[in-house]
Amino acid sequence: MSERVRRAVCPGSYDPVTHGHLDVVVRAAALHDEVVVAVLHNPAKQGTFPVAERVAFVERAVAAAGLADTVRVEEFANRLLVDVCRDVGADVVVKGLRGGTDFAYELPMARMNRHLTGVETVFLPGDPSLEHVSSSLVKEVVRYGGDVSGLVPDEVRDALTARLRGDG
Repeated sequence: MSERVRRAVCPGSYDPVTHGHLDVVVRAAALHDEVVVAVLHNPAKQGTFPVAERVAFVERAVAAAGLADTVRVEEFANRLLVDVCRDVGADVVVKGLRGGTDFAYELPMARMNRHLTGVETVFLPGDPSLEHVSSSLVKEVVRYGGDVSGLVPDEVRDALTARLRGDG
């Protein structure tokens, strides 16, 4: 008789992936047998990066962290998170929290997900050194000429600079 695989989903748009996201994925991988990074998107909305590029950025960052065997990256469109969890066989959603504002935003969704299907949400406190990092803020900083080195993988920084400032 084999033990059941403990599988978690780390959802997000990852537009772009940041070191804050990766911190949560790495820590979730230490707690679960497998982590599915669910790149969620709405095809009607255009992100900064196409979904395939977001997936590739996350895959390369996961591989660089030595987690390619336990973390997989998949894209999902126009779906409830609980349906994604059902489809991949996950019992838990793992979300990183930077502070109280994130908690206030995430708690109602966690309760709704549990109400709908019983899936639980585990909140991991974010690394305090990355508390100020969000995809939106990173994009804004780059757009106005700031340096986001150390906040996102180098290839993401370079791609953002090329895309948002036209330097490449």
